[in-house]
Amino acid sequence: MKAIVSRIDLLTIIGKVQSVVPSHKPTIPILVNVLIEAIDDQLIISSTDLIVSIRCFIEAKVMEEGSITLPAKRFFQLVRELSAPQVELHSSVLDIAFINSGSSHFKIQGMHKNEFPDFPDLIEGNHFSLPTATLKEMFVRTSFAAGRDDQRQVLNGILLQCVQDKAAFIATNGKCVARLEAPLEVSFAEPVSYILPIKAVEEVIKILDEKNEKVKVGLMADKISFEIGYTTLVTKLLVGQYPDVMRIFPQKTANSIALHRDELISLLRQVSLFTSETVTSVRFTFSPGDLHLSVLNGEVGEGNVNMPVNYEGAQLDVAFNPHYFLEILRHSRDETVNFNISDPYNPALITDSSSALFVLMPMRL
Repeated sequence: MKAIVSRIDLLTIIGKVQSVVPSHKPTIPILVNVLIEAIDDQLIISSTDLIVSIRCFIEAKVMEEGSITLPAKRFFQLVRELSAPQVELHSSVLDIAFINSGSSHFKIQGMHKNEFPDFPDLIEGNHFSLPTATLKEMFVRTSFAAGRDDQRQVLNGILLQCVQDKAAFIATNGKCVARLEAPLEVSFAEPVSYILPIKAVEEVIKILDEKNEKVKVGLMADKISFEIGYTTLVTKLLVGQYPDVMRIFPQKTANSIALHRDELISLLRQVSLFTSETVTSVRFTFSPGDLHLSVLNGEVGEGNVNMPVNYEGAQLDVAFNPHYFLEILRHSRDETVNFNISDPYNPALITDSSSALFVLMPMRL
């Protein structure tokens, strides 16, 4: 293999693919490498952790076709430190890569591509397209609510449901729920559901830019693909029954409470400083025209703050985890959010002017 590429282009795609490489030493040593292939007038770089696979293309001057795998982290760090505008890659039959850039010359020991897993086959299935900004919003505003190390594996992901001409994105960790909806240009005759691992969702967010492009989403029986520009990401799906979160969604009440988003964020950050591992909740006391937030923690101290609200009912006391409430507010839009609650024992519904629905579970007072 022998090819010349732009250093900036090379750095960009290595940055995209190397984040998929396992952070801990994998059982298959070659997974810490990226696969580099020079074919026609392109350089193709791929990586995988056997669940998520990603492949990127860039234009290159290919003098000799071939391939090699190189340690992802070291290769990325080296290209990042180079200063010349172009990089020449050349591999030998001994799986050694020669990297030349300006007056800099390096050799990196690689491994043969035969040991590298094949990129998943993208067989025909259902597919739809979404603007990059829309898909990014769907993932960013729901992924915060997904589990990270939950023993229930399905909660460590995002549920994608396609029903007729709409796609719903749902995430929950058992303490809060986030649901957003996006219109589709196609219609599904039968509802379909897929559970995407949270790592795959986070990687998709990284490769989505703000350009006015569309992402092609391919839906297959055991995997989903995302194609944007010269980048393709494929992920295996989580297997299991996702909980029916819609049954716990409360109805919007006739007299929803308008909460000033930034002010509530500021006050929650203040009182959350008085929570601890043993005291994890903040008491919300609604009384006519006022919301009082309080924490009493014998180990730390006491916090009390107030803000005006448009509440006119009888006094209502309810407790919430402030950190989950803050995450919902950070992923909400608008100057004010609508807060709907019936009593201290049932979930609260938080909405804004978008399609977003956020549910927060109350805690014991």
